[in-house]
Amino acid sequence: QVQLVESGGGVAQPGGSLRLSCVASGSTFPIYFMNWFRQAPGKEREWLARITSHNSTNYADSVQGRFTISKDASANTAYLQMNNLKPEDTAVYVCNAGVLSPKLINYWGQGTQVTVSS
Repeated sequence: QVQLVESGGGVAQPGGSLRLSCVASGSTFPIYFMNWFRQAPGKEREWLARITSHNSTNYADSVQGRFTISKDASANTAYLQMNNLKPEDTAVYVCNAGVLSPKLINYWGQGTQVTVSS
């Protein structure tokens, strides 16, 4: 019942920045947390960042200090600010939300492509 739609992907130069958005809709239950993941072809899905309903955050070592997750609860939107991008950041970036309905259920977006290249 929850739809997640990502946007903001595109092409950036190494050292550049992009800001991704994830809008959640269609749920009448609270969103407990939201995460960002990424997956490159031939590689395993990698967890990047999490934000809870109380705005606590966690990051993977690979993006710590470069990426920042945030949210606007009133707009049901999570963001991923990506700075100092590297070519190895190239991947499809996917949003995830955990919904209490009342048991915790995970939902996933379609993903948005990020390409970092000179």
